[in-house]
Amino acid sequence: MAFPGLARAAVQATTRGAQESLSLWYEQAAGPWVEALPVGNGRLGAMCFGRVAQERIQLNEDTLFAGGPYDPNNPRSLAALPRVRALIDDGRFAEAADLISSSMMGLPKTQMPYGAAGDLLLDFQGATEAAAYRRWLDLDTAIASTRFSDGKVQYKREVFASAPDQVIVIRLVATGGVMNFDLGYRHPRETSYGSTDYTGAKVETAAPPMPWDYREPLRADERPSSLSLRADGADALLIEGRNVAAAGIPSALRYAVRVQALGDGAITPRGDRIEVRDATTVTLLVAAATSYINYADVGGDPVGMVRAQTAAAAAKPYARLRSGHVHAHQALFRRLSLRIGAGAADPRPTNRRIALAEQQPDPGLAALYVQYGRYLLLSSSRPGGQPANLQGLWNEGTNPPWGGKYTININTQMNYWPAQSANIAECVEPLLRMVEDLSVTGAVTASKGYGARGWMAHHNTDLWRATAPIDGPLWGMWPCGGAWLCQALWDHYDYHPDPVYLRRIYPLLKGASLFFVDTLVEDPQGRGLVTSPSISPENEHHKGVATCAGPAMDRQIIRDLFGWTLTAHALLNDSDAAFAAELAAKRARLAADRVGAQGQLQEWLEDWDAGAPEQQHRHVSHLYGVYPSEQINVRDTPALIAAAKVTLNTRGDKSTGWATAWRLALWTRMGEGERAYGILQGLLGPERTYPNMFDAHPPFQIDGNFGGTAAILEMLVQSWGGEVRVLAALPKAWPEGALRGVRARGGVELDLDWADGQLKLLQLRGKPGQVVKVRYGERLTGMKLDGKGSATLRG
Repeated sequence: MAFPGLARAAVQATTRGAQESLSLWYEQAAGPWVEALPVGNGRLGAMCFGRVAQERIQLNEDTLFAGGPYDPNNPRSLAALPRVRALIDDGRFAEAADLISSSMMGLPKTQMPYGAAGDLLLDFQGATEAAAYRRWLDLDTAIASTRFSDGKVQYKREVFASAPDQVIVIRLVATGGVMNFDLGYRHPRETSYGSTDYTGAKVETAAPPMPWDYREPLRADERPSSLSLRADGADALLIEGRNVAAAGIPSALRYAVRVQALGDGAITPRGDRIEVRDATTVTLLVAAATSYINYADVGGDPVGMVRAQTAAAAAKPYARLRSGHVHAHQALFRRLSLRIGAGAADPRPTNRRIALAEQQPDPGLAALYVQYGRYLLLSSSRPGGQPANLQGLWNEGTNPPWGGKYTININTQMNYWPAQSANIAECVEPLLRMVEDLSVTGAVTASKGYGARGWMAHHNTDLWRATAPIDGPLWGMWPCGGAWLCQALWDHYDYHPDPVYLRRIYPLLKGASLFFVDTLVEDPQGRGLVTSPSISPENEHHKGVATCAGPAMDRQIIRDLFGWTLTAHALLNDSDAAFAAELAAKRARLAADRVGAQGQLQEWLEDWDAGAPEQQHRHVSHLYGVYPSEQINVRDTPALIAAAKVTLNTRGDKSTGWATAWRLALWTRMGEGERAYGILQGLLGPERTYPNMFDAHPPFQIDGNFGGTAAILEMLVQSWGGEVRVLAALPKAWPEGALRGVRARGGVELDLDWADGQLKLLQLRGKPGQVVKVRYGERLTGMKLDGKGSATLRG
């Protein structure tokens, strides 16, 4: 079926404000990887360095993971489960964790890492200088550009990843002279992510420039024996290779990269390179693919794919490739525009703005951060591809941090927090298909590991849709990863009500619920139904021990999951009345949220918070109920909101990149605009944002970009509890601005203007006759949309 929302793409666009800044720009070439600029079409990605003597284009393909299909389920898990639960009930948590470690963890105890597709290196001859240098990424066109002069010759390069043509296009132009360069390929390799390039240390406001004549080595003797590099016709190189094995899982994927050169000079494949001589214009077409068909089938033909894709692109003139790419991008990207402040263009390069973000007010940087987040999600998660992983799409080596896979105890979920409100809902389609896959592999884990119906996933998955617990009891023995992923699917329905889509996701909701119907157990102290075994993600309640029963996050997620499932059951007239009755009964018996002795929202059923070893822990899992859920909110549960604030004050405002973004979202949801603004300044500053605006965990994780994007939009428009809240967390530092095309639940789209800290104009679009409850300050207004599906409120 068509994914809801796709039909709107070509016709919904905002009127873009003339003052809106939509470029990242720099006065020097990229040195480390976190200074390079990303392009992507959802499947193919590239990092563009903008170097003068030797350009580097680092490549990614979203299915190029390690290993191959495998079954990680531990055959001893089910037999160990009763004893583990008994030990937890007796308070013998360390013993329970030891038994989990020896008998319930996945085999292997890790998953398959994401990889890289190598580097293109363009070595230019005769370069003597680089004057008037500038490189930039235009978010509105999704094109990365470099411009400089060498004597009388002007050089310009453009790089984009075309979604319509499924190639990366590199355009090189010399005006007033010619280009001579050799194009080579460097195979994927391990990268030192622990180096100073990735520490997240503050960027100097005047960082030393990258030497214009810098060149990286390209050594044929370093290539693995599995890699083949040869001429493929009169103007192309073909690279064939295999992915790497990992943790005892053998290599199963073949991959191919094809680079075709078109231009007005002499283009000659010579051994493992392409030589280009005396050219004024050259277009390089880059295609990459693997043999991956799905998590169980690796029988694809990557060579046939890359040949077909480059041949089709080569039949089009550059102007047509470029215009097709720009049109497809803008049909989605231009749905939303945002101006914060007067909108005057900032004259400083982006890296300097980031370096000073905590010292100088820069409201335009927050708006740029939102648009960059939207750009990154559009570039890393498109229909038909894989979901955005820990690094979105972009990864430098074969050993990425945390495997570069899908961590589903917060990080993957955070990737999709802005998808609905930021009006790029199509980006959720890859996640939907991944959850459909997990409902199959996770059913095996549910049965083998728990003796349960339905499906589940623990805290990580990968390309092969592994669902068994990994890493160890402190991290992996958490049963709610799959349930939390269902929130993104439900949110899409909530923002785009469509019965066809609801019918598609209902089996996923029902299956996820069935697992908990079968596995919830009675708390021995009579406090209700709980999960066991579990953890509050990655946080110890006593030194060295996280294993427990019924942490707050589990109860909150399951409460939501059962609620979504029951709503869908009623809307779709499911005839299984007994299932609905059992689900409602179990939902009512889930243990309630609790306030501890310090006035905090308890993270566990027991009041362990004050004694937990890490008081400023990065995860704030028990505040899921505040955000992204709405169970705990300022309107309905003020006492629990007060407890959540106590918890957040203890945790602190600055943490890892993604955890800082979550804190930002939480204070925003609670209407605390000034507190949120202070946290945002830290997120935008050089300890949590790299020069290319990638989020710094550190090292790079993209989830902070997406969490920050969602939170900034939430400062302006919130949508929960059957209401749309306007300017609910507007800080004093943003007295004026305009937002166009933001989405709200119920299929509503909003435009708003504010000045002097007050709402001036609100326009709604939606279904004719629809009544939208809008709250501004203490005022609640029911706005009925007219026959054209619109309504206006003036401040």
